Amino acid sequence: MKPRLIIVLIAALLAGTVVQGAPTMVKARLDSALLLMGKTSALHVEIVQDKGVAGTLTADHLDTLSAMVEIAGRTVPDTVDLGNNRVQINRDLIIQSFDSGMYAIGPLAYVVGRDTFMSNSLTLKVIPVSVDSLKDIHEIKPVETVPFKFFDWVPDFIADYWWAWLLLLLLTAAGAYAYFRWYKRGINPLRPEKKRLPAYDEAMLNLQALKARQLWQNGQEKEYFTGLTDILRVYIDRRFSVNAVEMTSTQIIDTLKRNDETRAVNEQLGMILEMADFVKFAQARPLADDNEMAYQRAVNFVEATRPVDEKAAASAEAPAGKEGQS
Repeated sequence: MKPRLIIVLIAALLAGTVVQGAPTMVKARLDSALLLMGKTSALHVEIVQDKGVAGTLTADHLDTLSAMVEIAGRTVPDTVDLGNNRVQINRDLIIQSFDSGMYAIGPLAYVVGRDTFMSNSLTLKVIPVSVDSLKDIHEIKPVETVPFKFFDWVPDFIADYWWAWLLLLLLTAAGAYAYFRWYKRGINPLRPEKKRLPAYDEAMLNLQALKARQLWQNGQEKEYFTGLTDILRVYIDRRFSVNAVEMTSTQIIDTLKRNDETRAVNEQLGMILEMADFVKFAQARPLADDNEMAYQRAVNFVEATRPVDEKAAASAEAPAGKEGQS
């Protein structure tokens, strides 16, 4: 028994050595030798090799297998253990062709180190697509004009939240209206506005207050004439709806020349403004009589341009006051 056992063991070792050193084999086959033009089919590749051997299928780096057969995709390799330190790697190449005819594929090359193993060659016949002219070819219709829709041209972030943008636009418009209607004019709509005096009464009170400050008597001629002209500008603005506050002296005079109510006293106003410009811009020092005369001319201008209805009311109150005293 011992000689037989030794012979069996030696045979087993020799068989294992042969299997261990078996060559790599590459086999290729098609799902079908016929392929409809434009369709896809699978080319199956089977690689049998020793475990741990790393190889590369050259088709993995190509886009075509021949001039008319393209590689449209690849599947993930699937490895099957065959035992005896051998494995089989299965993978598919998805092929496609857009030209009819008979085409040769392969052999496919599999490179392991310095060795290259080739698969068998294949033949693929690509069949043209049959076209029924009565069913598949139709009369060419004219180009249709797509109706215009406003929201098709609006970005999605606006079209999806149009109500929020509309609300924001309304709030912005309301804020702008409030600014120009109230805030810019110094009006607080939440606070009741005090009734303003008529233009004549306001101007006369401001002139009296300016006189009481005795500015020019204390060497403040510039401040005096600035206050005097500011009072007249505001009065002209309120009395004649002329934006005198933002006008130059020349513009004010030219504008009031065309007004019948101011034409008679426009010369006095011109003298005041001229003197004020000399003091403010030329650093002139007017005499005391000039300061008094400028004030009197301002009073005369306001009195002469007082509205007719206010003059009539004032004259009607005068006799009544005298009778009360008697």
